[in-house]
Amino acid sequence: MLAHPTLDQLRALGLLGMAKAFESLDASEEAKGLSHAEWLGLLLDCEMTARKEKRLATRLRYAALKHQACLEDVDYRSSRGLDRALFQKLGDGDWINSHDNLAISGKTGTGKSWLACALGHKACRDDRSVLYRRVPKLFADLALARGDGRHARLLRTLGRADLLILDDFGLETLTAEARQDLLEILEERYGCRSTLVTSQLPVECWHDVIGDPTYADAILDRLVHNAHRIELTGGSLRKERRNKAKEA
Repeated sequence: MLAHPTLDQLRALGLLGMAKAFESLDASEEAKGLSHAEWLGLLLDCEMTARKEKRLATRLRYAALKHQACLEDVDYRSSRGLDRALFQKLGDGDWINSHDNLAISGKTGTGKSWLACALGHKACRDDRSVLYRRVPKLFADLALARGDGRHARLLRTLGRADLLILDDFGLETLTAEARQDLLEILEERYGCRSTLVTSQLPVECWHDVIGDPTYADAILDRLVHNAHRIELTGGSLRKERRNKAKEA
């Protein structure tokens, strides 16, 4: 097809979705019977779809989710006590609109991180900003940031995301600096953003993991009192799948 002035203009304006659709329609015999309004409608639909896909790709890249998980692939048949109705309701995202928190606890291999990433993926699809961080690495990064001038900027970044996912909380007792950082993060987010925490330990044990009773009370007050809870049961799904694979 020869270069078309309209196609050049669409590209110059950054309307790449419309440009791609214009090429397709211009080469289609069936499209020749469409009215101008129908042509324009199709071009606009393609541009909107392209922009939505670009925004989603940007949000997912920024979120840096550990797993490529989505709600449609959640396995409710496994024996881990996952309430289907509750999880699907959480997938709607009303709890994020209300700035509530979510705690997912359970033994290693029960799928806590995967479920958290599935909710994070859905939040990205709903045009919300999401940030995933493993707690041990996060506090190590914050400790380094104290020494090179990035600490305040990193805390601001953690405070801005609509949904902050803190994975693997409670693997070790928090240091004094980690306690202070966690309190600052939650204080910044309390009442205006949502935080999702996964842990091998039940919520009742988090007070001991934080270490200092005064900090623990302050942190849990901002994190748990308005939190929905999912307590997974049973053994490791990874081990269960490996056993089934061997039997097959």
